[in-house]
Amino acid sequence: MIKIMKYGEVPNSEIFARVEAKMNVEEIVSDIIANVRQNGDKALYEYCEKFDKAKLTSLLVSEEEINEALTLVEPRFLEILEKAAANIRKFHEKQVRNSFIINDESGIVMGQKVIPVDRAGLYVPGGTAAYPSTVLMDSIPAKIAGCREVVIVTPPNREGKVNPVILAAAKIAGVDKIFKVGGAQAVAALAYGTESVPKVDKIVGPGNAFVAEAKKQVYGVVSIDMIAGPSEILVVADGKSNPRHVAADLLSQAEHDKMASAVLVTDSADFAEKVRDEIEIQLKQLEREEIARVSIDDNGKIIVADTLDVAIEIANEIAPEHLELCVDNPFDYLDAIRHAGSIFMGRNCPEALGDYFAGPNHTLPTSGTAKFSSPLSVDDFVKKTQYTYYTKDALAEVARDVEFFAKKEGLTAHAKSAVVRIEEEC
Repeated sequence: MIKIMKYGEVPNSEIFARVEAKMNVEEIVSDIIANVRQNGDKALYEYCEKFDKAKLTSLLVSEEEINEALTLVEPRFLEILEKAAANIRKFHEKQVRNSFIINDESGIVMGQKVIPVDRAGLYVPGGTAAYPSTVLMDSIPAKIAGCREVVIVTPPNREGKVNPVILAAAKIAGVDKIFKVGGAQAVAALAYGTESVPKVDKIVGPGNAFVAEAKKQVYGVVSIDMIAGPSEILVVADGKSNPRHVAADLLSQAEHDKMASAVLVTDSADFAEKVRDEIEIQLKQLEREEIARVSIDDNGKIIVADTLDVAIEIANEIAPEHLELCVDNPFDYLDAIRHAGSIFMGRNCPEALGDYFAGPNHTLPTSGTAKFSSPLSVDDFVKKTQYTYYTKDALAEVARDVEFFAKKEGLTAHAKSAVVRIEEEC
């Protein structure tokens, strides 16, 4: 049963305790990466047979497989994917940054170019569930950014097939290539390249502990989006909220995995008890009851605060991945929220709306990293380069200043390079 805590009456160490991963996978992942670097496709085929129980003859998903998948997906779901993709595009197109130029001083031109990475690699989880939503959320921003090539890696089933809904979403999003490989070995393949899988410039997307560790280890060889931890939801709700609705929202994250975290912060002790009771009722109705039960019992909590303002401060300290504001006039509280991956406003905006359909991205910072990190966006798939131009006269105006500055840092070659050109003119 979920724990109820009164803020101020229990230690802050319990209020703000975070879920910590218990698996130590560094050495395993390191060995996998080294094997893929050395043996390329051969290692990928062997891992696929070992972990996915599939014996493949090709890692690349063919056009025939994609076309077949489209016939296997219900037409209504294809329509929903198209609607969701349109919403995601509409939101992310507003994120596009423009290059700029400054030339308001005689003889000086400065500017910044915004350039997409050439190739983006997207990890899409497989295993116990298929996530076409991840395909849309990760690939559409990359396409909007202008990446020359967007590739997906995702584990196959025992028959060597990729789930049709994954392929359908990839087709709708405009993904260029899809490879049947998952786990740490897929991340290694994207980072270093193999005979089949191209080396990419950036790897994004969620995954299990092995995938997260692999992304961590290859960072620097390639860029990554973030090191994602277990899924989280925090609901700030007043006593006028519907306990059935709030309980359902908490369980929507608890069913992800046993390490997921579901937290309610409320100003009503009576409401807290109603939500706790409702969680117990709804748990029994879930297909993934066992997973959600462990998540709720081990990591779930209801925190009772004196006021909603205190509840907001608690939320800011926790900095959750998903934050729901189930209150009257939620926009009155928006400015007070400083740390959250994504905010869901009002009593009619369940987090699941953002997972699938609304448009804002669902690849979000976890484990308190919302204090300094942002949701996946078009910015993740671009880089910026700057340029500077000075005429001889413009350089002459400032060369002695640059020389003086450089000498203060003890860098006389820097100083010389600034004045050598004007000295030649003397």
